[in-house]
Amino acid sequence: MSTRHEARQWAVQVLFQRDFNHGELADALAEFWLERKPSAHARGFAETLVRGVEQHRAELDELLQRYAENWDVKRMGAVDRNVMRAALYEMLYCPDIPPVVTINEAVEMAKEFSGMESGKFVNGILDRARKDLPRPARTAAGGGPCAPHSET
Repeated sequence: MSTRHEARQWAVQVLFQRDFNHGELADALAEFWLERKPSAHARGFAETLVRGVEQHRAELDELLQRYAENWDVKRMGAVDRNVMRAALYEMLYCPDIPPVVTINEAVEMAKEFSGMESGKFVNGILDRARKDLPRPARTAAGGGPCAPHSET
C-alpha cells in the first residue's frame, strides 16, 4: 500500500469521526495517532488533508452540493461525504497530484469503506467537479505539493 493511499484512508477516518465528535482538532488527531505508527510523510499528508478539509469545509460542501444533483450533502452517507471532501480538497489545493489520481483513489476508498455503489456515486460527482478545474486532469499542475495547514 502506498504511503499516500494509507494517509488518505487515515484522513477520511479522522474526518468521519469529526462529523460526529466535535472538539479540538489537535486532540482528535493526537488520539487518532496513538494506535498507529505512520511515517512522518504519511502523517504529514494525512494531517494536511484533514486540516485543509476542516479549514475549507463550507466551500467543499458547497461544491459537493453543486455537483451532487438531487442530493443534499447532509443526507449523503458520512463515509462518501468525507471521501469526497478530502478528494475535492486535494483536487483544489494539491497541484502536485493529478486530479484523475485523486478521483481513482477516492473511488477505491469509497468501494472499500462503503461498497460498489458508493464508488460509482463518488466517481460521478468528482468527475463533474474535475471538468470545472482550471488545470489538466492527467498531469500535475505547476507549483509545489499541497501546503500543510496550520491548526484552525
